[in-house]
Amino acid sequence: MAPASPRTGAWLWLLVAAATLSQTALNLVRPVTTYKLLALGADAVTVGLVTAAYAVLPLVTAMWLGRTTDRVRELRRMVVVGAVVLALGALALDLAATAALVALASAVLGMGHLLFTIAGQAAIARHSPDDQLDKGFGWFTAAFSAGQLAGPLLAGLLLGTGSAVASPERLADIRTALWLGAGLSLLAVPVLLVRARTPRGRPRDDDAGAASTAAAGQQPAAGEAGTVPAPLPRASMLRILRVPGVPSHMLAALSLLAMLDILTAFLPLVGERAGVPPAWIGALLAVRGGASILSRVFLPRLAHRFSRRSLLLVSLYGSGIALALPPLVITVPWLAAVLLFAGGFCLGLGQPLTMTLISTSVPASWRGSALAVRLVGNRVGQVAMPLLAGLVAAPLGPAGAIWSTCAVLVGSGLEKTLRRRS
Repeated sequence: MAPASPRTGAWLWLLVAAATLSQTALNLVRPVTTYKLLALGADAVTVGLVTAAYAVLPLVTAMWLGRTTDRVRELRRMVVVGAVVLALGALALDLAATAALVALASAVLGMGHLLFTIAGQAAIARHSPDDQLDKGFGWFTAAFSAGQLAGPLLAGLLLGTGSAVASPERLADIRTALWLGAGLSLLAVPVLLVRARTPRGRPRDDDAGAASTAAAGQQPAAGEAGTVPAPLPRASMLRILRVPGVPSHMLAALSLLAMLDILTAFLPLVGERAGVPPAWIGALLAVRGGASILSRVFLPRLAHRFSRRSLLLVSLYGSGIALALPPLVITVPWLAAVLLFAGGFCLGLGQPLTMTLISTSVPASWRGSALAVRLVGNRVGQVAMPLLAGLVAAPLGPAGAIWSTCAVLVGSGLEKTLRRRS
């Protein structure tokens, strides 16, 4: 991916740097949450419930926050608040003494992630030209993948290769990891407070509210055009979902994100059952994150050569098939790593593609709301899929949770294939 010029890229690089820090914190904390639940005596069903709790608050607030991003002048402040709430969620997880309190702390963590993500996405949609959206979303999601690489690695290093599930040593390591996660998230705040110019020809944060209002349908003065276009109606979830293609793209985004959550929550459980130490599980999750970084770095070149739809199908089918196999070979780390690399590469393509496809499917003044609707769909998946995964894991074991999510990925790919043929 070619770097942006200093004139147009400083704001994006600051956002990417902050995203890397905050997502490293998030992906350090989330696998550690599973080990904390195991230390508290939780089973696979409880892990599924707690994983679902992570998305409950975002589910009921995502649409409202999306509309807020269309009106707010200073998106930077929302991103800062998101980083701070992430840190608070990590500290709350350390203090939680029961599975119910862990679930509550996870909900706070999820709210921080939503605030950060929705404001960051809205900033890119607002300040990037249409032909630069793939690059902007690609770098933003590459930062998320960088966090998905570094976070599990740190978690594995901190939790080590020994210690019983509920030993004092393991509990002390869990506490250290959670505090480190909180500190990393707070480090993103000074990065976000650095002022940087947005690209020329695009509105500054300070002027975004007025620009959004103008884009929403103000009529031009007499003589500026031969006809006066009708003002666009206010963006709503129903209107956005009626736009052709949007529901299909949302299903793809939902299944891709659910796969990330299920892997992060249940691969440690699969490893614990098979006797694979946390350090190896952290390394395997990091391989998946590193592969996603690679795919997102090359996304602009791939998008130039292949259609976005074709790349999205590769993402859905490839990740659904490749990621179903690691639970079967988890005791052969090198083979599991190869499969997670292949699945992670495919998985990494999908999220920025769905952002671009949804953004370009709706009017420009609806983009913040449309991305929020996408996040609502993602959070529905993050609530429903872990619940389903937990139920499947009860009779089949934790590997069943991963297999059920892979089936949803392949199903989403089939929906897109059949939709095109029809």
